[in-house]
Amino acid sequence: MTPSSEKIKQQVQILANFPSGIKSLNQQISRLLISLLIVILMGITTTLPANAEVRSGAKTPIFNPEEVRLGITPTGWSNSDDLTMDLNPPISYKQIISEISLAGFKGLQGAPKFPKDIATLKKDLEVRGLTISEPWVGTFFTIGAKEDSQKIFEDQMAFMKNFESKAIVVAELGGAVHQQPIEPLNNRPQFTDEQWKLLIDGLNSLGDQAFANGMILSYHPHVGTGVETPADIDRLMTGTKDHNVNLLLDTGHLYYSGVTQDGILDLISTYGSRIKHVHLKNIRQNILDEAKQKQLSFLSAIRSGVFTVPGDKNGIIDFKTILNKLAEVKYQGWLMVEAEQDPSNTKIKPLREPLEYALLARDYLRKVTGL
Repeated sequence: MTPSSEKIKQQVQILANFPSGIKSLNQQISRLLISLLIVILMGITTTLPANAEVRSGAKTPIFNPEEVRLGITPTGWSNSDDLTMDLNPPISYKQIISEISLAGFKGLQGAPKFPKDIATLKKDLEVRGLTISEPWVGTFFTIGAKEDSQKIFEDQMAFMKNFESKAIVVAELGGAVHQQPIEPLNNRPQFTDEQWKLLIDGLNSLGDQAFANGMILSYHPHVGTGVETPADIDRLMTGTKDHNVNLLLDTGHLYYSGVTQDGILDLISTYGSRIKHVHLKNIRQNILDEAKQKQLSFLSAIRSGVFTVPGDKNGIIDFKTILNKLAEVKYQGWLMVEAEQDPSNTKIKPLREPLEYALLARDYLRKVTGL
């Protein structure tokens, strides 16, 4: 942790012990006040000479800073698939995006809490130096819902035309069980040859449309779906057009599904030229072991704390080797920290709030990548 981060942590502790007048405020107002004061303290502790000193001694970036950007998803603050994973009272949309900006990230996914009005959303993001990095497109080709899948894709592509990012993230959700109250690995769908053809034909069509609109489609292998393992990825990559259908590398989903550290590196070596989007998700091994032993659902595993951020010493994944491998294959695109967590979980020690996890991840990525 940098001296500035250490200073901020100390000040947050001081703020937590404010006099009774402050303690009597509504909890939501208190959290907002603390965030505003952190911003002020950040400005005080990071003066121009200090910044110049840090920059002059910084690590040479392993990626081209103009081709690789850092973002973080809102899922560490509030879960998109299960809205009960939140603080009480619920953390506000503006606090989430303010803390993402404060932590030093530039992009984020959308979330159910975000305003539906595009003009409002853009204004709120732009004033904080943020943009939407990608949308989530769930398709249903394998269950015969081609028209619905097409409509979902068109809507999300139209949404992304309001932002400068060109990334489109797609996952097939036909028969998916990741949102159901059952164990995800043994109950996931196994596609027939006919279903694989429907999926590959559908993805090739969407890939062509994305390319024609100047966008980049990346497929997201996901726990609890029909495309999860290296064998699934191989079949999908072999069948799709290599110039229009690309791969999203999600470290957490791969590791959860049984892919080893070396296996992740092998995927980068094999499909490096087609990896156009990356989700950096860490795993707490002890909680993953417990989730598999107890046959927990995917959402229950998240609630238990199976995921965490890069840089967390409780995580098992070695991101330095992964990031260096991505640099070796000349990766270009977003590096998105995505650590779905329940911020109200008090069993994970040490206790950290979402902003602390974001700062932890950003500091780690700065040290490893130089970005």
